[in-house]
Amino acid sequence: MKTNDQPTKPPGPHRRKPNRLAGHDYSAPGYYFITVCTENHDLLLGRICAREDVTVSAEMVLNETGRTVERAILAIPAHYPGAALDKYVVMPNHVHLIVAITDDPDHKSSIPTIVRQFKRAVSVELGKSIWQLGFHDHIIREEADYREIWTYIDNNPLKWALDKYYRET
Repeated sequence: MKTNDQPTKPPGPHRRKPNRLAGHDYSAPGYYFITVCTENHDLLLGRICAREDVTVSAEMVLNETGRTVERAILAIPAHYPGAALDKYVVMPNHVHLIVAITDDPDHKSSIPTIVRQFKRAVSVELGKSIWQLGFHDHIIREEADYREIWTYIDNNPLKWALDKYYRET
């Protein structure tokens, strides 16, 4: 019988690996590429519609849940004046965001807090959580990286079938 009051970490595959970069201050000014996925990558936010007018393109058509998610994304700067939303896309089972943390000492914001509150706002409005635990982030350090991520977000609907989160409807 264990007498220590400290909880033990589960062994092996049940242990979650840390998602954040150790030692990085996620309230530090800079640009962050964020991906938040629905639980089990369920297709809850809408669907991709291909268009073949003048050029081949695709657009994300949001359903009501997707519109709820989009409203919560657009509200981030109002709730966090120290953060700016540079770019985003809502996909059928995930969202991508570029969030900039500004150098505003009066309005400190951190990426984990912003994402946690974004997910919470959506869950409260829907009456249930639709999100997987955690989120993916990438600290954008160079202009070329920023441009590549911006383009990736722009092209995400068109390249949906190649996306690592793709699932058939």
